[in-house]
Amino acid sequence: MALINPYINFNGNAEEAFLFYKSVFGGEFVNIVRFKDMAEHFPVEKKEENKIMHIALPIGSNVLMANDVPESMGRVNENENRSKIAIGAESKKEAEKLFYGLSAGGTIEMPIGDSPWGSYFGMFRDKYGIEWTVDYDPRHKGKI
Repeated sequence: MALINPYINFNGNAEEAFLFYKSVFGGEFVNIVRFKDMAEHFPVEKKEENKIMHIALPIGSNVLMANDVPESMGRVNENENRSKIAIGAESKKEAEKLFYGLSAGGTIEMPIGDSPWGSYFGMFRDKYGIEWTVDYDPRHKGKI
């Protein structure tokens, strides 16, 4: 089965955001590439050479990835609301840990709690503007 791995664009704070995500999910980065590492192929201004061209954090069987968008390419719309990263937790305890950890400093759109469809669900925008849902369904235990 194919895996779906979210890829997020940031306006220069990808490293800060990913250190935060790592503090919540745990694990280790498998890849960090800075723009200066690719300067021969993708030149950027000196002030952007230490920004992230690619970063990857494995989470379960998936990988959360990101980069900083160079200023020359325009800014990322941090208020965009076309998509969310959906987390399927394996337990209610894990759902609460992830919900409260990731939503710290952000805006809770729907507090975590029992949903009308039978799962334990919450929704928020984190302090970096990324939208998330956290769901624990005892019928599926994180498998959907």
